[in-house]
Amino acid sequence: MSLCAAAFFASPVYAAAPAFAPAIVYDFGGKFDRSFNQSASEGAEKFKKETGIAFREFEISNPAQREQALTQLARRGATIIVAVGFTQASAVEKVAKQFPAVKFTIIDATVDLPNVQSVNFREQESSFLCGMAAALVSKIGKIGFVGGMDIPLIRKFALGYVEGAKFVNPKIEILQNMTGTTPAAWGDPTKGAELAKSQFGRGADVIFHAAGATGIGVMQAAKDAGRLSIGCDSNQNYLHSGGVLTSAVKAVNVAVHKTFLDAKNGSWKPGVIALGLAEDGVGYALDEHNRKLITPEIEARLNQARADIVSGKIKVSEYKAQ
Repeated sequence: MSLCAAAFFASPVYAAAPAFAPAIVYDFGGKFDRSFNQSASEGAEKFKKETGIAFREFEISNPAQREQALTQLARRGATIIVAVGFTQASAVEKVAKQFPAVKFTIIDATVDLPNVQSVNFREQESSFLCGMAAALVSKIGKIGFVGGMDIPLIRKFALGYVEGAKFVNPKIEILQNMTGTTPAAWGDPTKGAELAKSQFGRGADVIFHAAGATGIGVMQAAKDAGRLSIGCDSNQNYLHSGGVLTSAVKAVNVAVHKTFLDAKNGSWKPGVIALGLAEDGVGYALDEHNRKLITPEIEARLNQARADIVSGKIKVSEYKAQ
């Protein structure tokens, strides 16, 4: 444990709590993972910049710290705590029961308690559009997917990607690999690169990752092979400008910013929130870094599909664990 973390957990003195004290606990990969956690961090920083209100934050390095961090933040006077990631669900459930006056928001999981707000995303919808894009640019009809930890959430990404690709080309082949079955799967760029190289070696010319920091290795492997990658969670087009077809984005930053703002303004409510294309909670990224890759014709196809998903004309399947 770092000295900072040791001090955080060891301090027996709690300062007087301010009227409003937001906090955030990041999951494995850290706040600078250039993906899921970083998006959450950007939302918190935007709130700080707009309001001048500082927030407490903690980056875990082992599973036990989830509950410890949430407990200490609550004891130290945090009034709203955002827990980033589905792996924090059990810790949030336990700590929220112990501190019923504290508000908790968990991202990517559902905890049914009167002081917990659960924010989930329909990732399969943005993944569908990314699958379409991959199929539209693939020259040989073979694309790939590299997931992080093998969990239902990542299977949602994979399912949407496959359905989108087959919507364009029913005969397309999609290679799939998961990085692992433990949280370490989110922070292994080397393994991500190995899996991507294997898929490129088998003929894939576009690979979509949904693997957190592990995906950085996937994207680097694509650059090295002269192939295309698709980013995830935040807009990663800039990482290899001209070599990233697009990114499946989800508005974790918006969710965190809104959580803090609503809690400050008194409009925060518990319960489950689901964000998809219709709510602008997910989407695909288009900017100067991939403008030459997403032609006007491809953009038109993607935007029509987006509209059809929102209207219900296109039904994207919801992954159901066996």
